[in-house]
Amino acid sequence: MAHPLDNAVWNALTGPRQTFAQRHGRAGRFDPEVAPFAAVEDADDPAAWSDLVELIGAGHSAVFLAPPVAPPEGWETTWRRPCHQLVATDVDTAGRQTELLVLGADDVPEMIELIELTQPGPFALRTFELGGYVGVRDDAGTLVAMAGERLAVDGFVEVSAVCTRPELRGTGLATALVRAVVAGIRARGDEAFLHVADNNLNALRLYLALGFTERIMADAAIIKSPS
Repeated sequence: MAHPLDNAVWNALTGPRQTFAQRHGRAGRFDPEVAPFAAVEDADDPAAWSDLVELIGAGHSAVFLAPPVAPPEGWETTWRRPCHQLVATDVDTAGRQTELLVLGADDVPEMIELIELTQPGPFALRTFELGGYVGVRDDAGTLVAMAGERLAVDGFVEVSAVCTRPELRGTGLATALVRAVVAGIRARGDEAFLHVADNNLNALRLYLALGFTERIMADAAIIKSPS
């Protein structure tokens, strides 16, 4: 039986995140103002890829976050980055207590500014609507660190957009934020997971030290449909 995290984007689009989904047959994608990801129900089914063409348009690209897929003839993978998919199996949410602020619509300009500075991954105007976003401000009121939630499937919610201003890295803010988001997810009866690019060694070391365990490797990939 397939694990819900094996095809996390599809299971999010057809499950807990379906409010943000655009669907056509056996293909789906998030509203682009929320997240860039698309998915097919079965990557071995040519009909699902045909549905994706109908959804995104001929000659357009879809962003996948899934175990490596081999798209049909005519599709082109224009970019890919292997990612570790980690689950918060042994994460202890106790530890340093930091005053965290709940972030919402009014904070979006500063959230996007912080994302652009630190480049933790995609973040759009409505990404905050996925929920769970918390942050830290310095004495001057500047947003200096944040984290939140992204994908959600049955039993699991993804920790995402973990970022800290460069001058404050190594001060424990990321650890406090991740623990807080994990605690919030567990309070709702789910377990946390996340994705980290294979070249982001500092983040990978942090997550493993916190008690995340690797489940599978996935690809973040941009795949262009036939023209």
